[in-house]
Amino acid sequence: MKCPGQDTRYWKSDAIYNARCPECEADVEFFKDDTTRKCKKCGHRFLNPSMDFGCAAYCEHAEACIGNLPPELLEQKEDLLKDRVAIEMKRYFHTDFKRIAHAMKVARNAEQIGKEEIGANMSVILCAAYLHDIGIHEAEKKHGSTSAKYQEIEGPPIARSIMDKLCENKDLIDEVCDIVGHHHHPRDEETVNFKVLYDADLIVNLEEKHKEDSISGEKLNGILKKSFLTETGREKAKAVLLKK
Repeated sequence: MKCPGQDTRYWKSDAIYNARCPECEADVEFFKDDTTRKCKKCGHRFLNPSMDFGCAAYCEHAEACIGNLPPELLEQKEDLLKDRVAIEMKRYFHTDFKRIAHAMKVARNAEQIGKEEIGANMSVILCAAYLHDIGIHEAEKKHGSTSAKYQEIEGPPIARSIMDKLCENKDLIDEVCDIVGHHHHPRDEETVNFKVLYDADLIVNLEEKHKEDSISGEKLNGILKKSFLTETGREKAKAVLLKK
């Protein structure tokens, strides 16, 4: 069955229109289901500026529906995935605003650090950031503790159930769940994605701890020298924590 939005039986008079080529400004005719068109004047191929890619950005059947997805849509698809994971995290924690706020802070830090790290995959990093503590309620319920080891046991199955609903990329899901499953315990060799998440979480944890019980300057400097896995994370931690 064809998506109604792309089925010509449902089209109206505005289904065919002209768009201006961003290179030469010539008019290029588009049908509403064209993902891209080539300009006849200059040969530049560009994305349909009026096409609604909303459902295609996360629908598992998008490629079969509208053909090969253009690079611009693939980027949008990843952006929407991160947003939808954030929404699912908030739904899961419901009124636990403390945990929601913590996850959002970690995600903000992770985004800032990840943008500066070569080879970082922001989709993996931000999905892991939103879900890194997702096992904390089950840890409390089953083990009577929120300690890291119990979070890391209970978190991955919940993270996977959320990711499976939203994403078809098995490798991405596996990496996010792997990070969630040891996010407090770096291995001898770690991916840049793990390092970014680890540093982002460490900054927020130290910031929260510092508010509750002030950390001495000497101890803080020791943590800054030894505990961070990226130089970007270390510099951000200095800016945030030493200022306080």
